[in-house]
Order: sequence, then C-alpha cells, then structure tokens
Amino acid sequence: MFDIQNLRNLILIFGSLTFTFIITLILAPGFLKLLKKYKCSKQLRETATTGEKAAIFQSLHAQKQGIPTMGGILIWGSTLLILILSQISSAIHLTKNTLINREETWLPIFTLVTTALLGAVDDYFNIRGWGKSKGINVKPKFLWLTAFAAAGSIWFYYKLGFNYINIPGIGEIQIGLWYIPLFIFIITATSNAVNITDGLDGLAGGLLILAFGAFAILAFAKGLFILAAFCAVIVGALIGFLWYNIFPSRFFMGDTGALSLGATLGVIAMMTDSVAILPLIGFIFVIEALSVIIQVFSKKFLHRKVFLIAPLHHHFEKLGWPEPNVVMRFWIIGGFVAILGTIIGLLSIAGI
Repeated sequence: MFDIQNLRNLILIFGSLTFTFIITLILAPGFLKLLKKYKCSKQLRETATTGEKAAIFQSLHAQKQGIPTMGGILIWGSTLLILILSQISSAIHLTKNTLINREETWLPIFTLVTTALLGAVDDYFNIRGWGKSKGINVKPKFLWLTAFAAAGSIWFYYKLGFNYINIPGIGEIQIGLWYIPLFIFIITATSNAVNITDGLDGLAGGLLILAFGAFAILAFAKGLFILAAFCAVIVGALIGFLWYNIFPSRFFMGDTGALSLGATLGVIAMMTDSVAILPLIGFIFVIEALSVIIQVFSKKFLHRKVFLIAPLHHHFEKLGWPEPNVVMRFWIIGGFVAILGTIIGLLSIAGI
C-alpha cells in the first residue's frame, strides 16, 4: 500500500538523481579543462586481443586519438560528493536520511571506489603509453579484480549470510559455498562486459543509465530505499556525463568508469537477489562480451573470424553503420530487454 513514507522515499530518490545531475553538469566543464591541461588523452590500442595488429580498429577510430579519457572520475566523483553531502546534511539535521548506510550502501561504495582506483591506474598507463597494450596487462588487471570480488564474496557469504539465489518462477535455491565463486564470476564478468562495451560515444553510458535505473526500481520494490537512492545518484551522474559523452564525445569514460560501474552493478544485482535477471537488464553488455569470446575462440581454434571485428559494435561500424546509429539501436534493444527484465523481477518480488 502506498503511503506518505513511500512518497518521502520517492522524493529522496528523484531528488538525489536530479541534484546529482545538476552537480555533474556544473562540474563537467572545469573537469574537462583539467583533463586537457594535464594531457589525459586516450592512446588507441595497436594490438587486438589475439595479438595481431588492430588495423581495422585503427582505421575506424583514428579520429578519436587525443580525446581526453578518465571521464569516469566525474561520474564516481560526483557520486561520492553527493554521498558525503548527504552524510553532512544528516549530521546537522537538515535531512533525516543519509545515503551512506551500512546495511545498503557500504558494499557498493567500497566496490565503486576500489575498482575505480584500479581503472584509474589502467587509464594512467594508457595515457603514458606504458604496457604492451597501452595499459595494465590483462592478467594482472584480472587478478586484482578477482581479488576485490573474492573479498566481497567472503563478506556476503560469511557476514551477511547470502548462500542462495532467486530464480523467477521457481524461488530461492540454496547453493551453499557455490555462492562464493558465483559472486566472483558475476563481479568480474559484469565489470569486464561493461568495459568491453565502452567503445563508442555514449554507448556504455546510456546502457548503464538503463541498468542502474532498473535496479533502482527493483531495490525500491524490495524496500531497499537507500540502495534505490544510491542507484539514482549514479543515474544522475551518468546523465550529466552523457551530456558531454554523446557523439561527438568531448571525453571518454575510461576504465576508471567502466570497470567500477560494471563491478558496482554486479554487487547491486547480488544485493537485490536479482542475479538471474542481470543478463536481461544488462543484455547488450552480455552480447558484447560474448562476441569477443566467440571471436577469440574461433580465431584460435578454427583460424577464422566470425565477426569483421569484435566487439559487436565495431562489427556494425565496419559494415558501414554510422556510429550514432549503432549506439541508438543498441540503446533501443537494451532498453526493451531491460524493461522485460525489470517486469520479471517485479513479478518475482510479488511472488507471482
């Protein structure tokens, strides 16, 4: 039943989104000047995942050389600023609620910050041109990401008592210790899938708005109002970022944004017990990651390509689709499937 408390919660959620959006828009021009001043420009990769020269990628994106990167700092920086302001506001009794909440937001905040720092180091390596792939090598980056995910999985299993998953239409299934490797897989897979998708102007940003918006709805339906507000804050920051990231992009998200937001999305899916519908809410992320896996497998074992170039968004570029067309069509598909996933999630919460 809808009551005055739910109305207050909705005001908190939409107020947080709106305020974060405004703050991000205000901060963006100055932040962009800093990126240009310190020459935080993206270096295009020269080798493909399988080791050969990335000639097709270079031909498609040569004009993007020199565009500032590390725009993800604006997203998680604005998010952290709003969280801190909410804590201060609560401490001096201007508001009743703080968005820094042990039960609902400590773990997502920890994930956001730790993986953002990892991504920032990777971006810095890219800017300096360090490493074989102009960034942290795949193995050490994956190792650090797995370590963060393992720490989170142990906390969820031993401290919070999570040892089950919810399957819509079936209910909760106890999986015991298998929860730990599942958690690690979800966090590493989601963060890498978002990172893979972040290859066209506005693509990952728009899809992340849809995904975090969907989980805000599910968190609200489960009574996790502070977590829903936290998702709304990220949505607000993403909208502000996207204002400058749509074609032609003024700056890129970088690994500091893609890795951290992907990992945080995975944690929120686990916290809302919605891991089964995560592939629907993040449908394009899944398809993009699968396209890379299929391409690498086919080239290694069958010695042939399935796609002209992977991930999938570059394949359509090579076919001649203009970049904005690829992005908007992926948004449309992602939005449609995310709505479907949200509906399934709401029906599951309602016990239907």
